[in-house]
Amino acid sequence: MKDVEKTSVTRQNSRKRIRRRKRMMNVYGLVVLLLVITAGITISYTFLFNINEIRVSGESDMYSAEEIVMASGINEGDNLLRLDCAASEQKILDELLYVETAKVERDFPSSLDITVTKCIPAFNVQYGDGTLLVSKKGKILADNGFITDGLPIIYGLEPADTTPGKPVSSENEHKNDAFAELIASMVAKSDNNIMSVDLSDEHSIIVNYKNDMIFKMGNWNDVEYKLSLADTVMNQDSVKGKKGYLMMVGTNMCSFRDSDTPVLSQGAIEPTTAQKTDEYGNPIDEINEQDPDMEAKFSEINNSRTTTVPTTVTEAAAEWSGGEDYNSGYDDGSQWDGGYDDGSGYDNGYTDNGYGGYDGSQW
Repeated sequence: MKDVEKTSVTRQNSRKRIRRRKRMMNVYGLVVLLLVITAGITISYTFLFNINEIRVSGESDMYSAEEIVMASGINEGDNLLRLDCAASEQKILDELLYVETAKVERDFPSSLDITVTKCIPAFNVQYGDGTLLVSKKGKILADNGFITDGLPIIYGLEPADTTPGKPVSSENEHKNDAFAELIASMVAKSDNNIMSVDLSDEHSIIVNYKNDMIFKMGNWNDVEYKLSLADTVMNQDSVKGKKGYLMMVGTNMCSFRDSDTPVLSQGAIEPTTAQKTDEYGNPIDEINEQDPDMEAKFSEINNSRTTTVPTTVTEAAAEWSGGEDYNSGYDDGSQWDGGYDDGSGYDNGYTDNGYGGYDGSQW
């Protein structure tokens, strides 16, 4: 007969209670931890990490440290954790026209650093009603009615907004991309020799250099790479010092064509001269030479022109006999065949045709 194992009901209940207590302790511990964290965060955002010192550094010739701090909208006593650094940086750029970049950084536990750089005029951006003076980073510094000497000129960008303090941009995304790469490339070079850039057609961008080179770079893609490739070609011994044209061939080649007088592209100013004329007021065609025979004929006609003074004939005037010549005739040696006394006309007279000769019509 098998032994019957008896289970203690009391022992089982005791184990259940122990497991229940452990679960409750875990819950209580988690709640306490959350309360502590919440309290710590609350204290940090209210009593801890408040700003006691604001330091300003960098290039700020145009503005004082106080003006920069005021433009940021940050005050002593503000909490570092609550601070929106990006928003403060943008406020500085919007408020202070001649600040190019602004950087706001927390320095725990209670300090703040603001670093700024000043704007440097770098480009002229010409548009329909004027010219924008633009910084190295593309910030509009002024809307002028003139071009600032010594700075490259950008044509054809068509800026959407011309308000000083705003970044210059076009509604055409392709032109925006080309402009961004263009100014980045030009600013990176200490010896930049670009005189002007025409962005009127984003599919056919033209760059004019100070050394009388014209670069037809094609479309807006890979502008920095194309400019670098053009510089490489211009610095080759076989090309250096020459005038001419550079043109992209495909996507990774640049060709050079020699020329003593490169064609002026849009954006370059071509001198205008008045139309030349000869002594008689006739225009001189400087492009196509006149036919020498025609020139001689015109000269003969002009030299043979005479001024006729009207003469009144009276009854007492002498008669002219037939066949007697009158002062060798009119220019061509023609003779008078009749007198004045009978009132008859000259049946073979000559009428001035305006070229120094006579056309045979009667008087």
